[in-house]
Amino acid sequence: MIHIPALRQGNPYKSLEKTTLVHHVTGDPLAEVSQVTGSMIVRDLARMESARKELQSIPSAELLAKVKLAGKLFATADLPLGDGTQSFEDYLRNLSGSTGSPVVFCRRNAAKVQYVLEHIDEIIAGLTRGLDLRVLDQGHLVQDGRTVCFYPATSSLGAILPSNSPGVHSLWVPSIALKIPLVLKPGREEPWTPYRVLQAYKAAGIPAAALNMYPTDHGGAGEILRGCGRSLLFGDSTTTDPYKNDHRVELHGPGYSKVVLGEDAADNWPDYIDLMVESVCANGGRSCINASAVWTPRHGREIAEAMAERMAKITPRPWDDPSAQLSAFANPDIAERISGMIDGLLATPGAEDLVLKHRGTPRLHKEGRCAWLQPSVVWCESHQHPLANKEFLFPYASVVEADQDEVLELIGPTLVGSFITADESFKERLLATRNVERLNVGPLPTNVVSWDQPHEGNLFTHLYKQRAFAMAPLKR
Repeated sequence: MIHIPALRQGNPYKSLEKTTLVHHVTGDPLAEVSQVTGSMIVRDLARMESARKELQSIPSAELLAKVKLAGKLFATADLPLGDGTQSFEDYLRNLSGSTGSPVVFCRRNAAKVQYVLEHIDEIIAGLTRGLDLRVLDQGHLVQDGRTVCFYPATSSLGAILPSNSPGVHSLWVPSIALKIPLVLKPGREEPWTPYRVLQAYKAAGIPAAALNMYPTDHGGAGEILRGCGRSLLFGDSTTTDPYKNDHRVELHGPGYSKVVLGEDAADNWPDYIDLMVESVCANGGRSCINASAVWTPRHGREIAEAMAERMAKITPRPWDDPSAQLSAFANPDIAERISGMIDGLLATPGAEDLVLKHRGTPRLHKEGRCAWLQPSVVWCESHQHPLANKEFLFPYASVVEADQDEVLELIGPTLVGSFITADESFKERLLATRNVERLNVGPLPTNVVSWDQPHEGNLFTHLYKQRAFAMAPLKR
């Protein structure tokens, strides 16, 4: 059986305590994963400043070249894994096996990670808004006639990672190019991607001391969040809410992304059905940038019916089917709980799941050890219905009517908002709104993002602070 060790300063660590990953279809063991304790993490974190200095000693231009090489190795090389090596194709199949995400999704999301690594200069230019990276080499420089100075806010970046979509790993990989070591806690079912990225970094010549991965429990995750000066935390609201006032922790929780039709676009809603369905269903509905609601001033029921008819055609397929559009739940109990929650809320008058009548089968589909949630489109008669602003780990969307004058106050926090309008006065209000993190104006799906414009936080400003700086020569 494959053994996935912890990585302590880039060195494999095999512990006595291990967890077992199994294939979501067969139940056969895929790998054993070494577990580490919180006390071990605390000891290792004391060495991170030394690791940061190793990265600091490498000129930025050289470091960017190493990261680009790591991108190539990630997608093509046989990289170390346990006592042997793993090809890219084996990585995809193992990743799919333990997470339930179809191979086609795994390949697509791995391509996102590869893209960020191989285009790291463009990514960093976007994060820093074109800052000359020599400032990270020497601490300060004169750019465009002004002195700029930045200093690191931390000796390491911690990341508490999820298991639902490998694409999220593209968010932390630029840390090495920014000269900050990594301290990663992988999701229980998804150690494959962080381990492979760190091995690609190591093979490309990145100092091993900056590469750390700690499979651990809740207590160990807490030590990472407490001990790293800056962290990323992925999870649902129950996981992220305790840290919402901690500036050291950048939260990546539910997105509540939305498609909103303006008054001038509502009557032409059939032109945008494909966009709505893509926004809801891309990547199996597992991303925070998937739309979980469609808001419109009118034609709400008609829009919901049209979406339901399209989405009813999306049905479970085998994990290795290249046409798969849904992810299985590696833990079927989670699928049952989500479906039960939706059914319980549908008991509140004023909402109807319109997909059921088009599909003719229940939302929850079980087959052997596997469970899928088939798409749901819920027509809500009022924005006050409890299902009007919910988000779930499958293609789910509510459809709600609201006047354009009120919609920005009603939609609540929104990670990505796609507003289909050409109304200049409405655009002015959109540009001033505080509810929306990433703003798309015009017919743009919520799942289309630009790597040079982060949709949730900015890793550079999370890791570095700007300092007022002046220097004068000493008199001799």
